[in-house]
Amino acid sequence: ALALAILGTGLHRWLLRRLHHPAACAGLATVVLIFFIAAPVIALAPMVTGKAREGWDNMRSTPVQERVHKPPKSNATLAPLADVVAQHVPSPDELAKQVAPRLSRLAAGSIWAGVELLVAFFALFYLLRDRDQALAFVRSLLPLSRAEADRLFVRVSEVVRASVLGTLLVAAVQGLLGGLMFWWLGLPAPLLWGVVMFLLSILPILGAAIVWVPAAVFLVMEGSWDKAIVLALWGSVVIALIDNLLYPLVVGNRLRLHTLLVFIAILGGLLLFGTVGLILGPMVLAVALAIIDIWRERTAHGKSVDASPQDPS
Repeated sequence: ALALAILGTGLHRWLLRRLHHPAACAGLATVVLIFFIAAPVIALAPMVTGKAREGWDNMRSTPVQERVHKPPKSNATLAPLADVVAQHVPSPDELAKQVAPRLSRLAAGSIWAGVELLVAFFALFYLLRDRDQALAFVRSLLPLSRAEADRLFVRVSEVVRASVLGTLLVAAVQGLLGGLMFWWLGLPAPLLWGVVMFLLSILPILGAAIVWVPAAVFLVMEGSWDKAIVLALWGSVVIALIDNLLYPLVVGNRLRLHTLLVFIAILGGLLLFGTVGLILGPMVLAVALAIIDIWRERTAHGKSVDASPQDPS
């Protein structure tokens, strides 16, 4: 809710200049933000569901099973490895039996996630409507001058915008490139795996490699060495490096944080807060560094700057 409120501040102000009704503008801005989140999900859900069902049926089909098992069995080197894999990896039918009992828990988790989303949108409305009052309250709690507090707020807004927009755009490009390569190589369900790579690319460390590495191994086992090499090069060079090439272009100097610090902040945020740590991790780091900068300015040359202007409010 806080991240969406920061992203939607410009829209809310634009509406407020025309309608002059804070509650109506906050409600309209909330509806617009919900639409931009829900519209892609509603549009992609039927296609992804259909492709997932189609991919599952293909995986269980006899031709695909023969394509997977024939090369290892006919190769003296791969045959022992194939037997070991067959003993530890369940078949599609066995996997379906194992997954079925967990569907109820998955449904319950989905319902709870929907409730959390509704709470977030509810909070978003009030964060937009009462933004000035909330900032004034937080400002009154901080031992900072008004200028220093505003500087801190601006820094937090920059980090949230850069983190959210930059991460989503880079992940979308990586998912698109991965899906196109799957389609070009004739791999099954390229749209489904493109969406999966987009979602995984939002997370740090492995990202889309969780999808394309097993696909390359599958192509090797199938005997399609040329396709496997193309996919491996595309994944390790283009998809993996697009983050380092595109992210700086998108974010530029707005984040103003070293890559190593951002990586540690995101990893620590994920460990401490879960998925929302993707935003909270860099935000905590940015707040800490901004406060350190203010403290250094106040204690220039090791002496306390008692004469720093304090806002009477």
